[in-house]
Amino acid sequence: MHIKRIVKRMRGRLRYWLGRNARHRQLQDEMDLHLEALAKDFMDGGMSEADARAAAHRKFGNATLKAEDARATWISRWLTDAVQDLRYTARNLRRDAGFTIFAILIGGLGIGASSTVFSIVNALLLRPLPFRDPARLVWLANEASQPDQTWQVGHLLDLRSQSTTVADLAGYFAYYGAGDVKLTGGGEPERLTGVKVTQNFFPLLGVQPLIGRNFTLEECRMRWDDIPAVMLSYSIWQRRFASDPAIVGRKLILNEGPAIVAGVLPATFDLATVFAPGARVDVYVPFPLTDQASRRGNTLAVVGRLSPGATLAAAQTEFASLCKELQRRYPDRNDIQPRLGILAQHVNGRLRPAIFVLICAVAVVMLIVCANISNLQLARTATRQKEMAVRVALGAGRHRLIRQMLTESVVLASGGALLGLVLALAGTRVLAHLDAIGIPLLSSVRLDPAALFFTLLVAVLSGILFGLAPALEIPTLAVHDTLKDSSRGSSESQKHSWVRGALAIAEIALACVLVTGAGLLIRSFLHVLDIDLGFHPESAAVLRIDPSSRYSTQILRNNYYSDALGRVRAIPGVHGAGLTDVLPLGGDRSWGVGATSPLFDPKHYPEAFVRIVSDGYFHAMGIALEAGRDVSERDDAKSPPVIVINESFARALWPHQDPIGQKILGAGHVDREVVGVVADVRHLALEQTSGNEMYLPMRQTRDYAEVDLVVRSTLPPAQLAPAVRAALRPIEPDLPANEFRTVQQLVDKAMSPRRFIVFLLSGFSAFALILASLGIYGVISYSVSQRTQEIGIRMALGASARDVERSILRRTLSLAAIGMAIGTLVSWLLMRAIVGLLYGVSATDPVTFAGMLAVLTAVAAIAGYLPARRAARIDPMRALRTS
Repeated sequence: MHIKRIVKRMRGRLRYWLGRNARHRQLQDEMDLHLEALAKDFMDGGMSEADARAAAHRKFGNATLKAEDARATWISRWLTDAVQDLRYTARNLRRDAGFTIFAILIGGLGIGASSTVFSIVNALLLRPLPFRDPARLVWLANEASQPDQTWQVGHLLDLRSQSTTVADLAGYFAYYGAGDVKLTGGGEPERLTGVKVTQNFFPLLGVQPLIGRNFTLEECRMRWDDIPAVMLSYSIWQRRFASDPAIVGRKLILNEGPAIVAGVLPATFDLATVFAPGARVDVYVPFPLTDQASRRGNTLAVVGRLSPGATLAAAQTEFASLCKELQRRYPDRNDIQPRLGILAQHVNGRLRPAIFVLICAVAVVMLIVCANISNLQLARTATRQKEMAVRVALGAGRHRLIRQMLTESVVLASGGALLGLVLALAGTRVLAHLDAIGIPLLSSVRLDPAALFFTLLVAVLSGILFGLAPALEIPTLAVHDTLKDSSRGSSESQKHSWVRGALAIAEIALACVLVTGAGLLIRSFLHVLDIDLGFHPESAAVLRIDPSSRYSTQILRNNYYSDALGRVRAIPGVHGAGLTDVLPLGGDRSWGVGATSPLFDPKHYPEAFVRIVSDGYFHAMGIALEAGRDVSERDDAKSPPVIVINESFARALWPHQDPIGQKILGAGHVDREVVGVVADVRHLALEQTSGNEMYLPMRQTRDYAEVDLVVRSTLPPAQLAPAVRAALRPIEPDLPANEFRTVQQLVDKAMSPRRFIVFLLSGFSAFALILASLGIYGVISYSVSQRTQEIGIRMALGASARDVERSILRRTLSLAAIGMAIGTLVSWLLMRAIVGLLYGVSATDPVTFAGMLAVLTAVAAIAGYLPARRAARIDPMRALRTS
């Protein structure tokens, strides 16, 4: 009833002010009409227009001045009242310094978390991609090429020339590797990560070089291994070349060949941030749009720009038709099945569910923050009842008291916002420099004007929200009732206690939702950690090595590899070493191959991921040999072609037969005998099965570019790296020293997005638990302080300290039980929304729900124990004397 009366009064006051403003506007319009009519009368009497208007204004001047004075007086009165409210708020908050600091601290943590999450959402979802007209950019996926959905050069050129709905198509080499470009000369040798891009790649994205030029068509007609020109990233230009503006036109030695620096890209462009998060791209080289490159198969990741007026649906229809025609015209090319999508959705689409969970989590945290501060405000308001009653008795209006309470809340929220901005600034800077986390656009997270406006909005809304309940208590206050309540002194007023209890219950319920979500994601993360990777990353490290140009033949390269492996294996503490062209979780390519039994149609060969490895690789990586033998040093160009396959491929080809001795057709353009079967390795992702895999001996093929040396050793990386470099320096004097990394880092990078979400949500849940415990503690502690006389009387009449403790704990646990019941029901309904983020656990996992209930029960019991213990120590005689 009180709330209805308050709403009715506020609605009446709103109608009054709106009506007053409307009457003021109507009066002004009527005055303008009268002035025009009077001036016309004066002009009809023979006065000039200027004199007529002056006479009219003199006649109605007094009325106009009165209206203006009234408006100025209203504004002045409003400003005066606002200043008085702020001064009074400052005095009150300074007097209650402990409450003020605590409220600002809690609000600052909540608002800081909100601003940080908004900055993440803004960078990943709201802010457009850092390209020209990004809404027109499309990602062109080839569904027939899994998992990377890449294209052949020939298909790209034909589609680009024939399409009318897509103005241009460009691409980059999808299988580039970290450290695949070796920079020598002019300083220490260094491995750089280079990406091949088509000549029109940067113009299509709208990226202009900071200095220099783009690539030319002639530079994109070179051989595959040639690097005629290079464009530098802004970071490598600063770090390696000291931002030299004369760098354009200089010759660099890349992969032992000369390359001209064509230009430097701006600091705002970073291909890895958008397309390969967690990686680093140093240089860009021309992609050869030649028949040689087309024969390499599907190698290009393709982006396009829609033509003016064209829609995505129209482009999809056109490309489906064009691709069918290209398949018919060029049957020797790889299959194509186009699927077009907006580029921004391709970049952040997989993260949208996780970001949605973070948004919901921070919203729940802010609700708990508001409920907690509101509870503190209610307790503080209860101690100010007499003050409010006196102000009412002296003539203060109810709306003035409500405005005063809301002013105090907004000021507290503003102080929290200032603290939150400091925390958000630190948080966004940390996030922007987390290079090891594979999340696109994370490096662009920052506090921009949008984040500042969001922080201001959150401060105002939260101030109003947590000040609303205390403010609504003001109109129910009456002088007589207040004096009567204060005279009793025995217990807290019943009309106030249920509000504070309801807020505590709401905090527990909201904490249930957060803790349950965090628990499910933590259990999923633990399941991911328990996945059998098929290899053992512990004690394994990787270094990129490439034989120099003097090792030009297959025999010379094989001798180089044998020498390198022998030198590394001779290092004390090294237990194994091997070579591979593709590391687990680092990249994939697949071939279609057949088998003699069963027979396959060459048009429908099963696909298998191919790895080129040397002897010792399986031992160095910790991959178990299940049957047959390992790749041997004797498996060279003079020996019969052999192959090792994984268990999944063996079951797919020969489900009830022994695969050893069977033939695989067309693996590396020759038929090969299966000599070994190894365990499945999770090459694609931790949560995905391995698929079909085959391992070709490195000494029997040249179908690879760079290779990685895998070393298994008990030495720490800080000692192993210089030892390996020293061992290889006699055969590789220019071996770069900056690409030594552990295999565990590859695994950590693959898990980084899941770890990032789990870390944030766990932090929010811990914060929610603390706030919920503080909320319960505040309610019970205040109840004990208000019931001191009652407890003293009960103990004087024979109640024991244990009885008092039990009654207080019973009230505490009853509040917690109601909150947990509501929270459990809500969690059970909402957790289905995050099922896509879970692995190895269901959204209704009973273990997680039971753990949540146990944690919250323990938190509530601890929060209630302290005031219960204090209540049990009350001296009955002292309580009766001070009543």
